[in-house]
Amino acid sequence: MKVVATSKAPSAIGPYVQGMIVNNMFYSSGQIPLTAEGVMVDGDITAQTNQVFENLKAVLAEAGSSLEQVVKTTVFMADMNDFVEMNEAYAQHFGNHKPARSAVEVARLPKDSKVEIEVIALVK
Repeated sequence: MKVVATSKAPSAIGPYVQGMIVNNMFYSSGQIPLTAEGVMVDGDITAQTNQVFENLKAVLAEAGSSLEQVVKTTVFMADMNDFVEMNEAYAQHFGNHKPARSAVEVARLPKDSKVEIEVIALVK
């Protein structure tokens, strides 16, 4: 196992790491819309989803992977009424690549964010 950590994404806010590589697979911790400096992005679900993807791109790059190598995502949302807007932002980041995905509404997310996303990806 190899720990993945980068200063280009927010530090873990608990007893976990940004991600792990095991057998050429990268497993991310969930990313919420914090900047690399740890500041929460205010705004709607689109703004928050875009920040989450900036964080995911940073940890994927550190792992030697990319969004094009993602095989599975899990999207946690505070309000499923935001699904259409989240889905539009999500699709812009993945383009033609469409990994497997689960999307669920949860009662609450860390720092009261609107969205949290985790990924599983191949490592190049």
